[in-house]
Amino acid sequence: MIIGDLHIERPVILAPMEDVTDRSFRKICKRFGADIVYTEFISAEALRRGVEKTVQKMLFEDYERPAVIQIFGNTEEAMAEAAVIAASYRPDYLDINFGCPAKKVAGKGAGAALLREPEKMARIAASVVNAVSVPVTVKTRIGWDRESINILDIVPRLEDAGIQAIAVHGRTRSEMYKGTADWDWIARVKERARIPVIANGDIWSPDDAKAMFEHTAADGIMIGRGAIGNPFIFKQVKEMLKTGVVATKVDFRDRIAVAIEHLSLSVKNKGEKYGTLEMRRHYATYLKGLPRVSRVRDKLVREDNWLHVIEILRDYEAECEQYAREGKIREYAEYLNDHSRRLILK
Repeated sequence: MIIGDLHIERPVILAPMEDVTDRSFRKICKRFGADIVYTEFISAEALRRGVEKTVQKMLFEDYERPAVIQIFGNTEEAMAEAAVIAASYRPDYLDINFGCPAKKVAGKGAGAALLREPEKMARIAASVVNAVSVPVTVKTRIGWDRESINILDIVPRLEDAGIQAIAVHGRTRSEMYKGTADWDWIARVKERARIPVIANGDIWSPDDAKAMFEHTAADGIMIGRGAIGNPFIFKQVKEMLKTGVVATKVDFRDRIAVAIEHLSLSVKNKGEKYGTLEMRRHYATYLKGLPRVSRVRDKLVREDNWLHVIEILRDYEAECEQYAREGKIREYAEYLNDHSRRLILK
């Protein structure tokens, strides 16, 4: 896949996710093999106003590269101005969010809402491309709803606007994250597009990643929710694509160790108060599927002292050692494969 000066064969990419893909999580995913990482999505209006919390989202370190800043907004002027500010932080490329289905984004005429206005979408894309010298890409969905799928009309408009790659999530806005992503539409985009296509939606396991490449012939794949609590997926996908076999096995020890690492990074980057509070959303996914975990989660989300959180996790690790001896713990990979199969069977 070629974007500007960047050339990576079949990249496995961390998708942008609000309140998830901060510096701490990006560092962990990068360590496990993510080829490209995206920031959380950034409001053009907040960027123009210089909101400090928004500015902080654009900070990344060289080890994260290739790193991408993603912006969203609903006017050409705001997006062009925000793009110039974002480009000054030297991302490897800029991405425009034309796919977020959340009410706080789409409800304000940005994100996936622009799927209903292809001409405006193209104008915004062109305004960003013309405002900066770094490459510009887009992440979007296949349409607003199943009755108005228009991605094949949108792609050439974006190409003409100067967009250098497009990531497609195989759902409509109205579907949010329900049902199963429609990979057939991504394949259709790939057949017609003149620019690289990145496939996104329902990659929960290395088998899913392999299947996505085979089904869509995409130039790269993007993993979002499948990486939450499971940054190991990037290493496992790389192994699957290279050899057809996943050598890296993940157990409760690995998951708890990375949860502790994640918490420590969060505290380092955001301070003890916010670093501890914002980690609470991650424990459920790191520990999902383990025995008697609900009572442990209750403790974790009530504890304000990050060092005490680590003690709770260490105590639970010792408890899981006993469960393992009793044969009560399945391998995490087995859990993920079961989850993936359930999605396919729906």
